[in-house]
Amino acid sequence: MGEHDGRVALVTGGSSGIGAGAALELARQGAAVAVHGIQQAECEELADAIRADGGSAIALSGPIQDPATSAHAVAATIAAFGRLDTLVTSAGIQRYGDTVATTEQLWDEVMDVNLKGVFLAAHAALPHLRESPAGSIVIVASVQATASQPSVVAYTASKGALVAMARAMAVDEAAYGVRVNSVSPGSVDTPMLRAAAARFSDGSPEAIERVIADWGLAHVLGRVATMAEVGSVISYLASPRAAFVTGTDVRVDGGMLARVANALPDRA
Repeated sequence: MGEHDGRVALVTGGSSGIGAGAALELARQGAAVAVHGIQQAECEELADAIRADGGSAIALSGPIQDPATSAHAVAATIAAFGRLDTLVTSAGIQRYGDTVATTEQLWDEVMDVNLKGVFLAAHAALPHLRESPAGSIVIVASVQATASQPSVVAYTASKGALVAMARAMAVDEAAYGVRVNSVSPGSVDTPMLRAAAARFSDGSPEAIERVIADWGLAHVLGRVATMAEVGSVISYLASPRAAFVTGTDVRVDGGMLARVANALPDRA
């Protein structure tokens, strides 16, 4: 018996990274999962893995910033499983540039995927989530909603907006019994993080591992998170155990934002 037995979840950005961690944990806890991503083959691979482990899953794909994509994903989930209880939005992209270097095109690209894509998914899903006895949305934001590294103005703005949007939706949807929360991970060992590590190194496997290890030191726990660790928090927020949790942003950052940057000098 799992805490999501009999429930149905749609996970956008579910074919890799944090979304995959969430999809696998939700399925492990008994949910039927619609895995949505940009590449159908990747979605099929994860759905196959869920089914091979005894779970129920379908694979869906398409650009999340297209309204037709979200509408189709929700309709296909309902057609396959008859209901929708949980929406997890994890699709996102990272682009670099300060305000001067960021072009309008790059800004729009980030906002379309990271922010508009979440809005469209929620817009399509909420009529069905309102019919669930325990509807829930979990939005994947980032610690960069609160504190920013250099040269990621569009990404940081999109993640801050997601936390605000989750809060606003929680207020609006409480009357329908739908809870809405966000999670703000620190560095997580995902394909996106590894692509960033390759960008800031010579791209060799050894260099990528060194960069990721260095980034891990920014966390009090001394390492980056795994996809499964963030997925387990998402699963909790969508579960009955979190029945009185809504409008909240949960940091899954290994203590990254708990520590101030200036360290005390060593005593002689």
